[in-house]
Amino acid sequence: MAGYLLGFLLVAAIVSAVLGMARARMKRDASPEKPHSRPIYHGVNAAIWTGIPAFVFLVLWLMSQNAVVDMLVLGGFPDADALSNAERSLLISEIRQVAAGSLFKEPTPEILAAAEHLKSLEALAKWAMVAVVAALASVGAFFGLRAIGHRYQARHSVERSVTWFMMFSSLVAILTTAGIVASLLYETLQFFAKVPVTEFLFGLRWEPQIAIRADQVAGQGAFGMIPVLFGTFVISMLAMVVAIPTGILSAIYLTEYADERLRAVVKPLLEILAGIPTIVYGFFAVLTVAPLIRSIGLSLGVDASPNSALAAGGVMGVMLIPFISSLSDDAFAAVPRAMRDGSYALGATKGETIRRVLLPAALPGIVGGVLLALSRAVGETMIVVMAAGLIARMSLNPFDAVTTVTVQIVTLLIGDSEFDNPKTLAAFALGLVLFVFTLGLNLIALTTVRKYREKY
Repeated sequence: MAGYLLGFLLVAAIVSAVLGMARARMKRDASPEKPHSRPIYHGVNAAIWTGIPAFVFLVLWLMSQNAVVDMLVLGGFPDADALSNAERSLLISEIRQVAAGSLFKEPTPEILAAAEHLKSLEALAKWAMVAVVAALASVGAFFGLRAIGHRYQARHSVERSVTWFMMFSSLVAILTTAGIVASLLYETLQFFAKVPVTEFLFGLRWEPQIAIRADQVAGQGAFGMIPVLFGTFVISMLAMVVAIPTGILSAIYLTEYADERLRAVVKPLLEILAGIPTIVYGFFAVLTVAPLIRSIGLSLGVDASPNSALAAGGVMGVMLIPFISSLSDDAFAAVPRAMRDGSYALGATKGETIRRVLLPAALPGIVGGVLLALSRAVGETMIVVMAAGLIARMSLNPFDAVTTVTVQIVTLLIGDSEFDNPKTLAAFALGLVLFVFTLGLNLIALTTVRKYREKY
């Protein structure tokens, strides 16, 4: 039903816009004075009055309908007030399943009555929603078309509506970020209530295997994040070793050496790498690169693991090449041609001009691109999940299997652990560490670009 109502609102807004423009043209032709706003603004204003209030009401209704219906259903259920929140949630879930026809056992008469009550309330809510949305759209269209006049400031009204929409979009982005941070902080504090902060920050052992049930035999668990961060650092550095020289050198070639026809072909092909899903990179790493690295290591007499930091870091570096190449290319292109010509006029070669003029002038953009790519590498999940391994060890050997923060977050949140278990809550603590680290890298990148940016 919500989809049909959205379609109705779209059609109603289009009809109001057409009628509004036609009415505005009639009033313009009937008066010798110049109107304040063009007919297009009157039409858009009528469409806004028709669609936006009804759309906002529809969204609020859909967000609150289930909660209100559940409250009314439980209000008429015998002894519902004596139940805990978990029991009430389980009860309303059972009632909804019976109302939907999903019967796994014979329901009690109370459940059947509650299911019938639920269906009647949902039917009433559906038709009430349709009636109110249609009424709001009709009233909005009436006022939007009635306001059309020779001196009515429709353009100002539309601009105010657009301004409010942009403010709302910014507020949604800010509140979303604040909600993410608040949820991470809350769950992290719950984790630190069970595990000491010092053990998490400075511990050298990561073994979050604790008993899930009372009858299960398991270790006490160790939650030192240093080995996990060390593995993240190793894989990220390996990725940067691949991505930085390849990305910068490819940007130099495309900017300084390639002709326009070759650049028009090579640059889009290079940026295709950024559009490949990371899970495809993961498959490539685990099926092709990791066996190749293992066979090379064994031929050299090195005990190479099937999952290695080198496999994950190398494939991740290939994925990051477009980030560094594209940003470096933009930085090189922003350097004025006059600086190059001045260097050539002083007798410098092309290589000397690139090393002593182009690179220093474009350095802030290059550093910003490298730091942004590094933050992308730190937060990468699929490649390291599939190719890096699960063993938390502090090893600089690229042929060893290591683990990263993102791998451990995925591992900890998979399984049948209780949500308030330290093993599960540790994922939020790692998530908060990852959030702070990537935020710091982004801030450093932005600060570097702003501080050392040259304006030509």
